[in-house]
Amino acid sequence: MLAWGATLEEATCRYPGDELVPDPDGGATMAAILPAPPEKVWPWLVQMGGDRGGWYSWDWLDNNGRPSADRLVPEWQSLEVGQQLKGPANWWTVVVAEPNRTLVLQSSYRLPPGRRSGPRLGLLPRAQLDGIWCFHLRPAPGGRARLVIRTRSRGRPRLFTRPFGLLVGEPVHFIMQTRQFGNLRARVAAKA
Repeated sequence: MLAWGATLEEATCRYPGDELVPDPDGGATMAAILPAPPEKVWPWLVQMGGDRGGWYSWDWLDNNGRPSADRLVPEWQSLEVGQQLKGPANWWTVVVAEPNRTLVLQSSYRLPPGRRSGPRLGLLPRAQLDGIWCFHLRPAPGGRARLVIRTRSRGRPRLFTRPFGLLVGEPVHFIMQTRQFGNLRARVAAKA
């Protein structure tokens, strides 16, 4: 599940952005072939964001129910390092934007302490998850693109975040990422 579509080489090699989470305790490398060259796929990646073209996945979950863009929008074709993109419950910061090749987004999820309700009152642990979501485009035979998506994360306290990641985070990522691949494939094919 965590290496869906990726070759062994793709799953084990180093990519730009890996250094931002040097000792991950979670992550995946997934890949797909898209029916257009990297320069035709890049504009779809550049316009991602909840406040822009959406995330091309399950919109009811990651885009507040708004449909992701089904066309390229000129005003969303600019993306700069440091720019923030709205996620469903967080913000992603662009840390690498190498046109037609690599897009690296970085985020931190923080859960503040709070009180639990019920018979056992106590403080919930302060939890934090630091992660990257990287999109790597490479030319593929037949004028197509190979899109390799790498995620890496590190959570703390590990005793709390790791079980959550295994039981919820990784399955949800698999469902969302495979949907994004399919939707990107359809959009790129329609505009090819």
